[in-house]
Amino acid sequence: MTEATPSGPSPPMVKQETTLLLLVRHGQTPTTGAVLPGRAPGLHLSDRGRVEAERVAERLAGLPVDAIYSSPLERARETAEPAAASTGLGVHLNAGLIECDFGEWTGAALAELSGLPQWQSVQHTPSSFRFPGGEGFQEMQARIVGALEAMRSAHAGGVVVCFSHADPIKAALAHALGTHLDLFQRIVVSPGSISVISYADGQPPAVLTVNSTMEPLSGLRAP
Repeated sequence: MTEATPSGPSPPMVKQETTLLLLVRHGQTPTTGAVLPGRAPGLHLSDRGRVEAERVAERLAGLPVDAIYSSPLERARETAEPAAASTGLGVHLNAGLIECDFGEWTGAALAELSGLPQWQSVQHTPSSFRFPGGEGFQEMQARIVGALEAMRSAHAGGVVVCFSHADPIKAALAHALGTHLDLFQRIVVSPGSISVISYADGQPPAVLTVNSTMEPLSGLRAP
């Protein structure tokens, strides 16, 4: 029995174009972990948050960033500023990246909210929960996923850095992972952390890293 041999040269390998979206949670504020700030204006980074913002910019060094987007809220914009300065890019404000609208819960202390019966829905069945007078988690997820898809299309093959908030980022990661929204609270997204989603045409998204706070990111894309 003889082996069949190819009748001609092998077809050339086609390098698939990938788009990287880096999702950055804003740095710490004076109320992080104590209050549900929502979309209330006037909340700025703390001293530690400003250090975290500088660290984000340092970690992006060597990565060919094509565009920077930010939630319109001050704490996200302030986190984006060092990265914009180091890359020489402007910051595009995008409402799709904004924090969830917590409605009547905006500004409430987390210690008080955790004692409410509704808090169990927030933690365990968020897909069916809507904040009183505010947004539902499903709406929030659809909003940020749609925004990221638009950025992906606008910067195909590029690297995009998006500054947002914990819950929207967690919801976007859950969608990319194919995880039900009711499980998204299991994802941890710390202040100043970076999570990365890779997109290739015709393929499901790939989550490359979640809640990264330390290592440089230049290795994500070859020079």
